[in-house]
Amino acid sequence: MPSIAPIQHPDQLFIGGKWAAPSGATKFDVFNSATEELFVSVAEAQAADMIAAVDAARHAFDHGPWPRMTHAARARYMNAIAAELALRADDQASTWVIESGATQAHAGPRSKAVAGVWEYYAGLADTFPFQEVHKPAAANTGLLVREPVGVVAAIIPWNGPLLMVAYKCAPALLAGCTIIVKGSPEAPGAAYLFAEVCEKVGLPPGVVNVVIAEREVSELLVRNPGVDKVTFTGSTAAGRRIASICGERIARCTLELGGKSAAVILDDYDVEQAARTISGMATFLTGQVCSSLTRIIVDRKRHDDLVEALSACFSQVKIGDPFDLSTQMGPLAMSRQRDRVENYIQVGKQEGARLAAGGGRPAHLNRGYFIEPTVFANVENRSTLAQEEIFGPVLSVIPADGEEAAIQMANDTIYGLNNSVFTNDINRAYATARRLRSGTVGHNSVRSDFGIAFGGFKQSGLGREGGREGLMPFLETKTLLMDAMPTEGV
Repeated sequence: MPSIAPIQHPDQLFIGGKWAAPSGATKFDVFNSATEELFVSVAEAQAADMIAAVDAARHAFDHGPWPRMTHAARARYMNAIAAELALRADDQASTWVIESGATQAHAGPRSKAVAGVWEYYAGLADTFPFQEVHKPAAANTGLLVREPVGVVAAIIPWNGPLLMVAYKCAPALLAGCTIIVKGSPEAPGAAYLFAEVCEKVGLPPGVVNVVIAEREVSELLVRNPGVDKVTFTGSTAAGRRIASICGERIARCTLELGGKSAAVILDDYDVEQAARTISGMATFLTGQVCSSLTRIIVDRKRHDDLVEALSACFSQVKIGDPFDLSTQMGPLAMSRQRDRVENYIQVGKQEGARLAAGGGRPAHLNRGYFIEPTVFANVENRSTLAQEEIFGPVLSVIPADGEEAAIQMANDTIYGLNNSVFTNDINRAYATARRLRSGTVGHNSVRSDFGIAFGGFKQSGLGREGGREGLMPFLETKTLLMDAMPTEGV
């Protein structure tokens, strides 16, 4: 387990292409989630620093070379970023494990995959239709061109910062935007590592700026008129606030928010197989995943069998040192997150749900923010436990009286991020999936695919990330009506 953070300039901020001392002296202390020991202290951006970062990004967009480069030229920088990220994959993985509670078994492969995101978007430079020719009624030639939206504020969460930096910044840079990355105070490592990579590949000054700030100063970033677009991943409560601020000044925003995703288990699917699949994924990142299936809806006649199967699976989960490759579940990211999960467990008991498995801290671990994987039975669908995002390994098994009732229950939530349907009949799977109100619906597993698109219905967000769909929010569409086709610059 690394004892020193692999970050070169934790006491500084990356603004205008160089490392700079913050305007204040305060720092954020980041703790190892498995040992509760101090891991690193990083600079806290103040209002003046946030203004400086926006000004640098604004100048780089309005006067620098980046937006005026060809897409192919920008793609060369992006491929260089991919190569450097691949070299820093071990640093990314260890930082994620320590800060967020991921296991090394999961963090290692996913950190290596981050470079592929950058390579994918670099590849779109040659294939995406940034300009289309049309035959208009009002002119001889019509061109539909897609231009960069401008200065982007990318606000990164603490649970999955590595991939979120990639899925926000790679398409934004390909589009020609300049960026302020606002990293999480609880998990700043990924943002710092990204800044180091940007410095290494020689991005023009101000194209990428990295700051770490708390909520009040972060709101100044969202309010700043120099920011054209905000892309945010985090809680629905914070997303509502960001959307309202952006609405005041008609700033663009993409919001990837919370979820309370349902697994709908139809009557032809084996409950033990469903339990193995669901429990296996529920422990990923200790349940700190917005798309995690935490509402398990099953016919009332099979409810008890499923609860028993899930409980048996959870009783076998190995909890402990996240750097041990045999560990199946690590800690929660921080003490306040464990407090939150424990509070919801108490609420579940008070509201009458039956605690079937887990519910406490592992007896063999006397330090670290660990919690047992937990199953509640006979959960009422309108209860707190079934409606609010817990962000931990807590499953609610909800009995339904038939398939129609199960679908209605799955949709009876303010969220709509991710659902799954378990059935051996592909036609029933498709028909049910089309009725479930969520951005992704998986079949017989917990599935999502950023290579296609990821995002939510309802209060799970606005817009999509990943794939070609994830590039569109960083582009503005312009119509040109010309007397003739231009011969230069097309």
